Amino acid sequence: MAILKFRIYWEEDESIYRDIVIKHMQTFFDLHAAILKSYEFDNKHAATFYKSNDAWLRGREITLEKYDKEYKADPLIMNEVNIGSQIADPNQKFIYQYDFNKNWQFMVELINVDKEENKKLEYPSCVRVEGIGPSQYGTQGIIDSRLAEMEEKYDLQPDAMKDGYGQEGDDDDSVEETDESDESMTDELNEF
Repeated sequence: MAILKFRIYWEEDESIYRDIVIKHMQTFFDLHAAILKSYEFDNKHAATFYKSNDAWLRGREITLEKYDKEYKADPLIMNEVNIGSQIADPNQKFIYQYDFNKNWQFMVELINVDKEENKKLEYPSCVRVEGIGPSQYGTQGIIDSRLAEMEEKYDLQPDAMKDGYGQEGDDDDSVEETDESDESMTDELNEF
């Protein structure tokens, strides 16, 4: 059984890519799911692959489902098409488009074919991650999830840190004490 290794570049920055290994008998739906997982995207939107050439021109379409649009030729359906059946070149290329409103585009290039299966891997599998991928819904999602992880990791208490830094050993009363000292300082300044 052939193991195909694809490099999936984010169209806007080729230094950001994921390498995914997949069995040649697995479907384009399996590759679609692996790409989304590797870039931490959800699977709520429409998607399609285009068979491509070295100039990245779009050819036959392999879609998640048949969409309400005009096709030059009827599209193939992802979960019905084995990847190996669409490999005509040792450097075969595909264009992967996800979420037609946001128009996420990824360049998919076959970079290796191996005859030996790695028994430690479950296929398809992401075997290499380069660069920080784009955030599907903008930076807000990244900030929220990473901030929550950082708060948890460093045991930060956002309520206690609202008005400034506490001292080691202070409990939640420290914020109130700071407020009282601020009032007395304001009174002293008003006397001048």
